[in-house]
Formats: sequence, structure tokens, C-alpha cells
Amino acid sequence: MCKVLKVSSSGYYYWRKHPVGVRQLKQAQLLDHIREVHAQSESRYGSPGIADELRERGVKTSRNRVARLMHKAAIRSIMYKKYRVQTTDSSHNYPIAKNLLNREFTADKPGQKWVSDITYIPTREGWLYLTTVLDLADRKVIGWALSDGLKAADTSVAAWRMALKNRNIAGELLFHSDRGVQYACTEGASKGLARRTEHEP
Repeated sequence: MCKVLKVSSSGYYYWRKHPVGVRQLKQAQLLDHIREVHAQSESRYGSPGIADELRERGVKTSRNRVARLMHKAAIRSIMYKKYRVQTTDSSHNYPIAKNLLNREFTADKPGQKWVSDITYIPTREGWLYLTTVLDLADRKVIGWALSDGLKAADTSVAAWRMALKNRNIAGELLFHSDRGVQYACTEGASKGLARRTEHEP
């Protein structure tokens, strides 16, 4: 048997006199479970995630115990940097207005202060960009535009046009946005957007 398993006879007799303890067996079994979950998560799970998954599978353990065994076996999670879409392009030569709003996000009546921004939505077919215009008087979205690109005509200008149809402007209007090119470009000015627009620093 020693020849078949390529084990020395002295090692065999040492094992006979010093069998593996119950605790060591349990640790070895737990380590097998840890390796299985770690592989199934494509190496993304660390000790907290693996411990939670094992408990859901009925394996009684703790985060500290999992972390200790992972450290001993050199099992580490791989951290992936989250991809972030850039919606604000402030590297342009268009004029930038002063920040007149100054974080005063209140208004006495509708049509006095509007704020706008662009965010992104991941879909199976790619990124979609949602532009909204909000009236600070009642926090109602009065204009919005959904597009698959970041051209001003499809984002800020389209949302602005909808806002004008849905709500009247009460005298002077303060329109607040970031410094993105969609809000500062000449296309927005040609549609009456930039004349009343200010940009957040």
C-alpha cells in the first residue's frame, strides 16, 4: 500500500500513531467549502461574502474563522474596479456662468428655479442617458429626455423643450446645472437655454 500511494513506511506508522484529529478534519472540510464558494464567485468573494454563502448552505461558521483559513491557505478575493460612465465633460471652451443658486434649493413658487442633470442607465444593449429638469418649488420633474448618446440636442435641449411645454416661467428663471458641454454649448444657446443658465462650479 505504501508503494502504491508513494508514502514512506515511517510516515505510515507515524500516521497510525498520530491520527488526524476531529478539529483538523472539520477545518479541512470547511476549507474545501471555502475553495468551492470562492471558485464559484470567480474569486470575487472575500471572507464576509463566503461566510454568508456558507451559512445559507447550512454550514455553521463565522467570518473570522473563514478569514483565518483563507489567510492560511492564501485565498484572496480579486477586486474589480467599478466602471463609471463620464457624463460631465467640462473640458470645453464655452463660457461658464456663475453659481447663482449657491445651494439654495428652495423656491417660493413654480417657474423660478429649475435644476437639471444627466445620469446613465446600464442596459443589455448598452448605456442610456437620462436628462431631467426639476422645478425646485415642488420637486416635480417637468422635463426629461432619454437618449443613447450625449449630444446636447438629445439631452439638455430636449429636456428643456419639454419643461417649457409643461410649465410657465414666472418672470426671471434661474436654471442650474453642472459645467457639462451639453449645457454650455452654442446649441443650447440657440434654443434659449444658455441665456438663463448658470453652471455649478
